[in-house]
Amino acid sequence: MARITPLEWPVFRQLRSRDSSGRGAAVTSKKTRETTPRTDAADTVVQSICPYCAVGCGQKIYAKDNRVIHIEGDPDSPISRGRLCPKGAASEQLVNSVGRQTKVLYRAPRARDWEALSLDRAIDMIADRLLEARKKHWEDTDQHGKPVRRTMGFASLGGATIDNEENYLIKKLFSAAGAVQIENQARI
Repeated sequence: MARITPLEWPVFRQLRSRDSSGRGAAVTSKKTRETTPRTDAADTVVQSICPYCAVGCGQKIYAKDNRVIHIEGDPDSPISRGRLCPKGAASEQLVNSVGRQTKVLYRAPRARDWEALSLDRAIDMIADRLLEARKKHWEDTDQHGKPVRRTMGFASLGGATIDNEENYLIKKLFSAAGAVQIENQARI
């Protein structure tokens, strides 16, 4: 580390420059002058939506070499106007966490270990089980003979991490499948 001469001290720089109040360039250190925004290194910037709640705050995602390096609020978003809550501001950690699961895991009944499945196989297993439960528990009429056309074989509990449009589509999907127990965490 190089020694700093007394002429480089901020008070002397302040006296030599036009920064008489000592709140500008005279008191700025060399390290601060050399600092650049971390977003300058990004080769890609995309707009996105925060994944944490149903508000739908806009985010700008900065990436370099297909890896997220920074996330900030999107000033063009009519919802959040560039602001993010603490969780939204820290969502870069969600993307780059070493504990993030990147494959579908399945544990068979009474099994001790998890096994990795392909996404196609997992979706097929879910669809088969949903259709089987629907068929097994389908009710055309109630005990008084009134038509109900419903199933009590499955229910839906949605999360608050999806936006209103996704919640709307999930409600429509489960209603069309005949479910009557449809709830959402955001309402509970």
